[in-house]
Amino acid sequence: MEEGRALRMLLPRPVRELPADLAGALALVAATNVAVLAPLIRETPLRIPLGLAFVLFVPGYAFIAALFPEAGESPTAADAADDGTSEDADEAGLGSYVPGLDRSGIDGIERVALSFGLSIAIVPLIGLVLNFTPWGIRLVPIMLAVSGFTVVATVVGAVRRWELPPEERFRVPYREWYAAGRSELLEPDTRGDAVLNVLLVASVVLALGSVGFAVMFPPQGEQFSAVYVLTEDDDGELVAADYPSELEHGEAAEIVVGVDNHEHRTVDYTVVVVEQRVETVGNESVVEEQRELDRFQTTIAHEESWHHLHEIEPTLTGEDVRVVWLLFPDEAPAEPTMDDTEYSVHIWIDVEEADW
Repeated sequence: MEEGRALRMLLPRPVRELPADLAGALALVAATNVAVLAPLIRETPLRIPLGLAFVLFVPGYAFIAALFPEAGESPTAADAADDGTSEDADEAGLGSYVPGLDRSGIDGIERVALSFGLSIAIVPLIGLVLNFTPWGIRLVPIMLAVSGFTVVATVVGAVRRWELPPEERFRVPYREWYAAGRSELLEPDTRGDAVLNVLLVASVVLALGSVGFAVMFPPQGEQFSAVYVLTEDDDGELVAADYPSELEHGEAAEIVVGVDNHEHRTVDYTVVVVEQRVETVGNESVVEEQRELDRFQTTIAHEESWHHLHEIEPTLTGEDVRVVWLLFPDEAPAEPTMDDTEYSVHIWIDVEEADW
């Protein structure tokens, strides 16, 4: 105990005197940034619970702390004060109401409710502002902006509390809660209370275990890949339009092939570009001739995309030459066909003989 107190005295005075709830808010901000941005750690499910608490509660709580540094008058505490038992109410953690003071603060329940509501309002507003900046709405700018707002609001809240007399400052009655909980759990009045306490603890442990399991091992969604082709417009933007429809034999056209990975794992992909002469027999298309034009390989992580600009130069001539991009997760056969994969995309091109 003495060693811990000695180590605490080595900290700067503002850090030592920082209210416990605000110190917890700053600790959660730091932990969330590490869980979301640090290599390796960001791949773990740890960022899910931290991120939810960070986005849905902490910014609003810090903002409320800056607006209302004083303790609020809870109705229970006020009633106790009217009965002349304000000291007993304070010991029970019902508030720090002082008779004769005009409270303008809010109580703990109101703080929690407003913290959720304001967080849901603040974070989208920060995103809206970022949308009009060069950084845009991306993970790193959002994290830094929300973290910066929370830290500033926490510092303002701490300074405003320090400016108040100690008896007027808002505080979270941790010690009172701990004493009441310890007495209830370890010193029950009756055997029935003891049984109920055991059941309560078991229920809490089971609930936490269930939530922890759901976070650590979330159910996987649908696993699939996607392949598509794009072109560049006059502004250099990629669009799903203006595909080449007519070429002369020996003429090439630029195409961007794109691949999306939703396989819940990192995948080594192979894209094979083939040209086909197709005949329609009844209701079916029959490939009469096929030639491979090109093939590419790439490795893509889960939820990542890959775009590749390349040229296609058909060697077959005639109307409706079909150029097909075949996507193969993992391995591709030496002579692939459309029956070998469920992922493909194609365009039709009329290839005319060159006039020499």
